[in-house]
Amino acid sequence: MTAQIIDGKAFAAGLRERVGKVAADFEAKAGRKAGLAVVLVGEDPASQVYVRNKGKQTIACGMESFEHKLAADTSEADLLAVVEKLNADPAVDGILVQLPLPSHMNEQKVIAAINPDKDVDGFHVVNVGRLSTGLPGFVPCTPLGCVMLLKDQLGSLSGLDAVVVGRSNIVGKPMAQLLIAESCTVTVAHSRTQDLPEVVRRADIVVAAVGRPEMIKGEWIKPGATVIDVGINRVAGAEEGKTRLVGDVDFGSASEVAGAITPVPGGVGPMTIAVLLRNTIVAAHRNAGIALDESTI
Repeated sequence: MTAQIIDGKAFAAGLRERVGKVAADFEAKAGRKAGLAVVLVGEDPASQVYVRNKGKQTIACGMESFEHKLAADTSEADLLAVVEKLNADPAVDGILVQLPLPSHMNEQKVIAAINPDKDVDGFHVVNVGRLSTGLPGFVPCTPLGCVMLLKDQLGSLSGLDAVVVGRSNIVGKPMAQLLIAESCTVTVAHSRTQDLPEVVRRADIVVAAVGRPEMIKGEWIKPGATVIDVGINRVAGAEEGKTRLVGDVDFGSASEVAGAITPVPGGVGPMTIAVLLRNTIVAAHRNAGIALDESTI
């Protein structure tokens, strides 16, 4: 048996297309484009590439992109002043401060300064609380993208046994909350879990977000299970000096057992920016008081 490959790239393209249509409708109703502001502090190369991609895709979807690039030695007070200005700007519907921040800045303090209704990354403690109590808020983009892929693959997730490997605030914890909201039976496993292979083996859904290259082996997977691999790890390639990207799941062995699996790259990765754009257009409607059936995007 060979697992069906879950094509995150194709799903993300469809999501961006739907966002583009909703964005055009919003512009017609509101008399302005929805706006996403991205703040980048410093010269981290990976962050720069990511921010550039966000800007391109925001514009391609018919929304305004506001980029604020600050030097690495910018003071925390100056960054907070930029956030405050964006909170007050009616043209800005979503605010995203690119992480990680330089070490002299307190990330939690900066995230807490963002208006929760413009926090399209879903990291503000108010949005974390809304997610855990089932109130409408914003959910971190990667886990929300994972749930979209799961529902597209499986339909209803109700009653399924799900194991999330990893307990980060960005993926593991919100992923578990989203799966609980879909009426899954959820186990959050991590590096201290006793007999991790046995815990993973009973799951209908495995979400790997632990940050260890190819840690989850094929023999850990229940036959026919759906595997979502959130990991992006750069490891040595076959050729001297070359590297390659792998996930947290050993794709070769897992794809022989699983019913469906996301590849790395091309699985969860493309979903993150697509969901960010989706969150931004939702924020625009909420901020402008324009009705939107959020289940359609």
